[in-house]
Amino acid sequence: MKCFLILFSKIIFYEDKNFQGRCYECSSDCPDLHSYFSRCNSIRVEGGCWVLYERPNYMGYQYVLNRGEYPDYQRWMGFNDSIKSCRVIRNIYGNVYKIRIYERPEFAGQMVEHMEDCPSVLDTFKFREINSCVVVDGAWVFFEQPTYKGRQYFLDRGEYRRCTDWGATSPAVGSFRRITEF
Repeated sequence: MKCFLILFSKIIFYEDKNFQGRCYECSSDCPDLHSYFSRCNSIRVEGGCWVLYERPNYMGYQYVLNRGEYPDYQRWMGFNDSIKSCRVIRNIYGNVYKIRIYERPEFAGQMVEHMEDCPSVLDTFKFREINSCVVVDGAWVFFEQPTYKGRQYFLDRGEYRRCTDWGATSPAVGSFRRITEF
């Protein structure tokens, strides 16, 4: 007998801080949110994990949010109040997480396989940069700085031959973690 887990994804965007002003509820990917609100200053994630983008069509700064309340954009490490597209992160409901990181582009140089969160790439692996990677299992987020700070980059299963494949302009990755709903 097979069991199926029914997943519930819901995010609510508010124009003003502290869940005030005009709001918009969303339960699926949306490539262009600009017609629903002009700015986003607070968010409630009622189900699922989401990646938000500063610009339409999943472009610009990225923010990964788990279930919870974010009363102002600084709480999700936002640089401003601009959220123009969003995606539900679907690959987070297993127990297995595995990523291969490479020191050089095109999967060259030193390679390390990792299955846990990493608060400091330099301290853990002695890498100054991550130039390519393969996400074998799970979904991950790269952070520009150690201890999960700075710009964020969402990575789903697949191959990333160079840092531009995950949306970065430089291979500076200071930390990374698994994306889980709980």
